[in-house]
Amino acid sequence: MTNADLISRSYRPSPLPHERAVEAPAETKHTVTRSDLADSVFRRIGLSRLESAQLVEAVIEEIGDAILRGENVKLSSFGTFLQRSKRERIGRNPKTGVEATITPRKVLVFKASHIMRARINGEHPDDE
Repeated sequence: MTNADLISRSYRPSPLPHERAVEAPAETKHTVTRSDLADSVFRRIGLSRLESAQLVEAVIEEIGDAILRGENVKLSSFGTFLQRSKRERIGRNPKTGVEATITPRKVLVFKASHIMRARINGEHPDDE
């Protein structure tokens, strides 16, 4: 077998955009951005694009401010954002094995509601 044969067998050009298989929406991973949320408000509610963006920004800002004040944010049928305090503890560097002190800190936790957990698993929450 010649080098040309090896090259021609191993080289497979990437498919053109119109030749690529389209995944089902449930399988497609997409990160929803502020812009996506504002566009959804624009399409569903009918506010202007500017008003939709301002509304999304105001909601996100209010959630963030409440979390910074130490309050829990509960969105019914969706979930709860909680701020938890972690104590100081001794940890270990996994590469070197050297012990190190991990300072106390606050972490943000999201706990999905039972309704959201059921929806993620393709169940109906009324089945429980």
